[in-house]
Amino acid sequence: AESVEGAAQGVEGAAFDETYRGRRIRGIRSAAGRAVGAGTWQVTVDGRPLHLMRRADGSWLSMVDHYRSYPTPLAAARGAVDELGPGEHLRDTPSTDHGRHSGGRHGVHA
Repeated sequence: AESVEGAAQGVEGAAFDETYRGRRIRGIRSAAGRAVGAGTWQVTVDGRPLHLMRRADGSWLSMVDHYRSYPTPLAAARGAVDELGPGEHLRDTPSTDHGRHSGGRHGVHA
């Protein structure tokens, strides 16, 4: 059975915690150093971090499903669960690897 906490539906809520398709999705908004309403989200799926990014139009994307936009962080997390499918899990990313790329040159070079 799927359950949703009261504030889970929109970006206005400060947190969400639900079970979606058998996966535990949790998120909390952090407004540290940001304007009101412009905070970042710390989201996990089954305890593993899901990286979200806010687009210029205010929608959200996840690193699992980065071709599609979602109206809220919760919707983006659900989309990631849908993309993962049964038996697949997010990678555990050690905090020491932030900013490291696995190869190749990135960006536009003029």
